[in-house]
Amino acid sequence: MTDALITYLQDHLAGAMHAIELLKAMRSHHGGGTLGQFASELLSEIEADRDLLAGLTEKAGATPGGMKEWAAWMGEKVSRLKLKHGRGDGLGTFEALEFLVVGIHGKWALWRALSLVTVCDPRFQGTDFEQLAMRAKNQHNKVDARRLECARSALCPPTE
Repeated sequence: MTDALITYLQDHLAGAMHAIELLKAMRSHHGGGTLGQFASELLSEIEADRDLLAGLTEKAGATPGGMKEWAAWMGEKVSRLKLKHGRGDGLGTFEALEFLVVGIHGKWALWRALSLVTVCDPRFQGTDFEQLAMRAKNQHNKVDARRLECARSALCPPTE
């Protein structure tokens, strides 16, 4: 397996770690509200995707975790200073959702790229990358809809 592929997989694992920690913080901060429930449901899917990606990383001959995931974990903690997760429709929440939209789009691109790798690496055969890409697209659409619901209250000046 190439170093480039391992680097690519580990980069996406780090992104997944950041997203997981961000969703845990949203779930905790917004508790039993609709945003907390939304974060909890999405968290389950993102964790499942991360676990599958960790398995693919092991199949590729590398170990999940390590410095990149630790840095992503730490980066999410630092990002809380800016995002603050104030009101459910505030700038922090809007930007957190936007980060998730971008990350999920990257995951969609990852699954599409890995579907091509099965041609040269039989260890990845048997993984339904088309279904994974479709799930990422659905996640993207749900998070983007929530982000756009937040946009007006987060970005427009208050009316008097």
